[in-house]
Amino acid sequence: MHATMQKLLQELKGAWRFRRWALTVAWGVCLFGWLVVYVIPDTYESHARVNVDTRTALRPLLQGIAVEPDVETQLNLVRQTLMGRANLDKVASRVGLDATVTSPSERDAVLQRLTERLTIALEPPTVRDPRIPNTLYRITYTNSSRDTALKVVDVLLNSFVEGTMGTEQSSTASAERFLREQLTDYDRRLAEAESRLADFKKRNVGLVPGTEGDYFQRLTTEMHEVKRAESSLSTAVNRRAELQRQLRGEAPFVPPTDPALAPRGNAGNGQQPQDTASRIQETQARLDDLLLRFTDKHPDVIAARETLDQLRARQKEEVEALKRGDAGAAAVAGAHTNPVYQSIQLQLNQVEVEIAALRGQLAEHQGNVTELRRLVNTAPEVEADYARLTRDYGVTKAQYDALLERLERAKLSGDAEATGVVKFNIVDPPSVTFQPIFPNRVLFIIGILIAALALGAGVAFLLHMMKPVFSSVRALTELTGLPVLGSVTRTWVEKQRAELKAGLLRYSAASGLLVVLFGVVLFFQEPGSRWLRQLIG
Repeated sequence: MHATMQKLLQELKGAWRFRRWALTVAWGVCLFGWLVVYVIPDTYESHARVNVDTRTALRPLLQGIAVEPDVETQLNLVRQTLMGRANLDKVASRVGLDATVTSPSERDAVLQRLTERLTIALEPPTVRDPRIPNTLYRITYTNSSRDTALKVVDVLLNSFVEGTMGTEQSSTASAERFLREQLTDYDRRLAEAESRLADFKKRNVGLVPGTEGDYFQRLTTEMHEVKRAESSLSTAVNRRAELQRQLRGEAPFVPPTDPALAPRGNAGNGQQPQDTASRIQETQARLDDLLLRFTDKHPDVIAARETLDQLRARQKEEVEALKRGDAGAAAVAGAHTNPVYQSIQLQLNQVEVEIAALRGQLAEHQGNVTELRRLVNTAPEVEADYARLTRDYGVTKAQYDALLERLERAKLSGDAEATGVVKFNIVDPPSVTFQPIFPNRVLFIIGILIAALALGAGVAFLLHMMKPVFSSVRALTELTGLPVLGSVTRTWVEKQRAELKAGLLRYSAASGLLVVLFGVVLFFQEPGSRWLRQLIG
């Protein structure tokens, strides 16, 4: 990086020797360039925007009834009319562009320049709707005279508008008369269609399509409902079979698990217990007491054992009876109601009700399918006739409503101004800015100064490359590759130092004078340019 900076400083020092040439070139380029900028004539641009409406008075009223014309073709015709030779010749005469014309060739030249400087184009809309044609034209004209530019656009616009605008009140009247005639005819046809449709509905009650759809849609719906009901019924029957199987595996009552919880009847009053479980418990207690006092051979012990065996056999029979659901056995044995059995029984009852309802629905849908199949040769024909009558009625009603709406619009616009092929709506009247669009003298003056300085620096560098010098011992060594044994230093005397200082002062004064001249030229660019162009003529 340091070597590069050293190299750059050496080149700058070498080019600095030709600074007078660089300043001379800059002065010459600036004087010539600024003079050319002052001489360039001003160019003013005048513009106007106009909306070209190609719709006639009859066309919007009959939109959708009659064939619509090609809007794009009409817009091209409008533009060709504006740019036609006849219209431009009229504009040139009214503005005075042909005041000095003495021959047809000169007139052709004037019209050619007018055509080249005149632009009539469609202005792109900010929001593009493909349903709405773009009819906004922008008229632009450029000229060295601001007044002439404004007058050309104004005369061009007015001449065409005056030639095309007109009042055709009979157009609206004829459109209204036509709509009334058509409306009367469609009113009669609509009444006839309504009468035919009403009679048809009376003759075919129940066969006319409604909100449920046509015949085949209803038949398809009922067949789907039959399949759905059959599937639901099959599912319910299977569920019932499963519940019945589970019910057979459960007992209605549950025997007591703890004999102490079994009912004892009137045992507390000194009587014998009524339930078998209590008696087994008492007999077992009495047997244990006897075994404490007697042996197994004692008659009382043997009798107690026999009684205990009989009670246990009886208890086994009662358990079997409980499993069969014997309520008397449950009361004697002190058994409880089985909750699982009751839950299954409740579900089974619900399934029975559901099966009955599904069978009713299935029978109803099957009956509907049978009835619809019976009408297979009648209902489609009725629906076809009904569709034809409804279609005719709908078309007639739509046309009647459209004609009625357009008739109301025709009444409202009866007093409005009608046009022929084209109607102009001026969006922006002709206008022109006070500042010329060309040239931008401030930008040009600054650009010329920058270009002159760059060109002067380039000349100085080019002269340096043509007449190079070595500004240091290192540069000489690097170029020749030979060692430099020594260098002789120049001794500046007072006279030479004074001459160098005077030269730098003159160079600085010339540079400063160029900057001052730049400021003067920039400040007086408008009046100076006008005065110089008047002086040249």
